[in-house]
Amino acid sequence: MEELDIPILRKCYDLYKTFHGLRGLVSKADHYTLWQRAENLILDVIEGILFASQLPKAKKLPHLEQVSMKLNMLRIFLRLTKETKILDLKKCLLLQEIVDEIGRMLGGWMKSVKE
Repeated sequence: MEELDIPILRKCYDLYKTFHGLRGLVSKADHYTLWQRAENLILDVIEGILFASQLPKAKKLPHLEQVSMKLNMLRIFLRLTKETKILDLKKCLLLQEIVDEIGRMLGGWMKSVKE
């Protein structure tokens, strides 16, 4: 997949695969609430990054800021999965580490677009 040559997109792709792999551990009640919202945010982030990557540099920043906002919402939702014990601490930390890495990559991209 040619689009996955973008490191941040590849990392988001890996986040989704990891998140999806944990789906079976989530109760049915939790799956249709917080889990589904978090999954949708991951997909929104992937979509936003792919969209921004296709734009000229001058138009990227607003879309990257929107992706950043969704990533921050995802951080809150992942913290809730830990605090409500939807996932155990080890799995939550794994997801949070990936999200933090995506955040750093996104921050660097935004900084380069502003220059």
